[in-house]
Amino acid sequence: MKTISTFPNEVIEEENVFIPSTDGIRLAARIWRPKNSENVPVPAILEYIPYRKRFGTAIRDEHTHPYLAGHGYACIRLDIRGSGESEGVLRDEYLQSELDDGVAALHWIADQPWCDGNIGMMGISWGGFNALQIAAMQPESLKAIVTMSSTDDRYSDDIHHMGGCLLGDNLSWASVMFSYNTMPPDPALVGSRWRDMWLERLDNSDLWLKNWLQHQRRDAYWRHGSVREDYSAIKVPVFAVSGWADGYTNSVFRLMENLDVPRKGMVGPWGHIYPHFGRPGPAIDFLSELLRWWDRWLKGKDTGVENDPMITAWMLDSAPPNPEYDHRPGHWVGETIWPAPDITFERFTIAEGRKLRPEKKIPSQKEEEVNLDVQSPVTLGLHSGKWCSYANGPDLASDQRADDGGALVFQSDPLTEDMYILGAPEVELELASDCPVAMVAVRLSDMRPDHQVTRITYGMLNLTHRDSREHPEELKPGCFYRVRVPMCYVAQKIPKGHRVRLSISTVYWPLAWTPPASVRLTIRTEKSMLTLPCRTPKVSDEALEFGAPVQSPAPSVTSLAPPAHEWVIHQDLGRQWTELRVTDDRGKMRLDRIDLTVGARAVEIYGARPGDFTSATGETEWYRTLQRDGWLIETRTRTCLTSDQENFYLTAELDAWENGARVRCQSWNETIPRDMV
Repeated sequence: MKTISTFPNEVIEEENVFIPSTDGIRLAARIWRPKNSENVPVPAILEYIPYRKRFGTAIRDEHTHPYLAGHGYACIRLDIRGSGESEGVLRDEYLQSELDDGVAALHWIADQPWCDGNIGMMGISWGGFNALQIAAMQPESLKAIVTMSSTDDRYSDDIHHMGGCLLGDNLSWASVMFSYNTMPPDPALVGSRWRDMWLERLDNSDLWLKNWLQHQRRDAYWRHGSVREDYSAIKVPVFAVSGWADGYTNSVFRLMENLDVPRKGMVGPWGHIYPHFGRPGPAIDFLSELLRWWDRWLKGKDTGVENDPMITAWMLDSAPPNPEYDHRPGHWVGETIWPAPDITFERFTIAEGRKLRPEKKIPSQKEEEVNLDVQSPVTLGLHSGKWCSYANGPDLASDQRADDGGALVFQSDPLTEDMYILGAPEVELELASDCPVAMVAVRLSDMRPDHQVTRITYGMLNLTHRDSREHPEELKPGCFYRVRVPMCYVAQKIPKGHRVRLSISTVYWPLAWTPPASVRLTIRTEKSMLTLPCRTPKVSDEALEFGAPVQSPAPSVTSLAPPAHEWVIHQDLGRQWTELRVTDDRGKMRLDRIDLTVGARAVEIYGARPGDFTSATGETEWYRTLQRDGWLIETRTRTCLTSDQENFYLTAELDAWENGARVRCQSWNETIPRDMV
């Protein structure tokens, strides 16, 4: 990473500026802009998120926004209401009030003397979401967006659900926001009001997980903010970005396919992180890519972005399974349009002998059809990693052989030539269930000559959602159904001599919550099929490359305790208990310029008793601290989710201390009926 501190424009910073919303609530912003911008107005770029500009994203912000400001932009880093120094209470994700506040902020920015009226929005995750959603509202001053690690469908392809299955990250993410919502504004910026603002948040933020669990199918709650409801509402150019280790790759391809505006997509090897910090590497000079985009659509310069491939993707080389890759070997490939017309579809039948047989090699004489059963243990999936990797530790999938022991496995003969996959593999299954509520998980893997198994991609389907996400229907036990299970998009090389492996299971815990009871699925071979989208390498790929990442200088930070990240699987054979313990210790650091010490630590525990599907438990606990001379804030949040065949059971606790004295102690105990999940 190269640090640059000299820019074409001298940059000034306004540390805390209040922006009015439509109902009188004031939102707090940090602004970087060229020093002469009040005399020579410039375009503006808004990043609008709830992660506390004062301490949560301060380091990332200072690496990014001053660089863009130094190249002729006003950069506004705005905290959503109820977060950081912004007034009010943050009650949920992507509420209409949040989007209206964002539009009001755009109007305010456009009216400033330092802004020429042309504004872009950018952000990763939450910031990418609201960039898409606000673009669909068509505010006049918004001219283009960059949306990273976001989705066009909040139900089918977000951190809450996948294929109608409840994701374990739903609990994890709810706990992150539960913890964030306990933090006060900084008295150094808001003065004596800080304590009243803090107590208002503690008393009113409530338990988001309860709300999310009350919407277990794709209803109006999830359709709100899902731009795939009407892609045509987006009228501005869109640059969509994600990474193969991220949870949000699929939407990049759907946006390229369905939008009717200038657009480009990029998917690298990264997790849930900006590409100029990209892990797993290689990171790229993404700030230069942003400048090319903004210069074209906010300044009208001919930067050539319209001649870029519509999709640029990092084609992953085969690699041994590793839950903590530092670097993923591969190369860039590009497609001028998506879907790419020259993608071919290689089909494999699921044949007797647990073989994946290429469709073109099906024997002329029909083989006897075989029915195969699979009934997975409750703990299958402990080696799955996170749905959304933050690349903060060993949170990627590890060797799949341990999980494959409880799955139905089919594999090809060794490949006779290299195979390049680009797109979304899909499995068609003809199956029957012995229970009315069931799920199926499918995994595509690269089996190496030494028999190590690296997961390439995967998909899941709540079988009650086989025909509709809005109107699920129970299965008739013993009745056969034909279902399609799409997997996540991927770009992957499988070398000659390796095997393609398909694994089918009835559980994928804790990546997804377990079904109500142990399920046996019966799969009909010969009527079930795997389809792989395959690509032929192109000479034009060789011209695709990106420079090494650059950034502006980081703030001065003193490390007081190092971060630590652990994933530990524990099996107690005596108690018949298996659990995954995830430690995410962010350490402790002092932001020297503002003399603020910040600490955060989380522990997540997912456990179950083999054979007992009512024993599955997810528990998360977060500790946070803010400290300055004479001022110490400590908060603890704990959330626990369990279930039986009829209900989910949610308990939660919140404790908050000021200078060692407890100021709040709250608890929740909720029961939410299962809705065919």
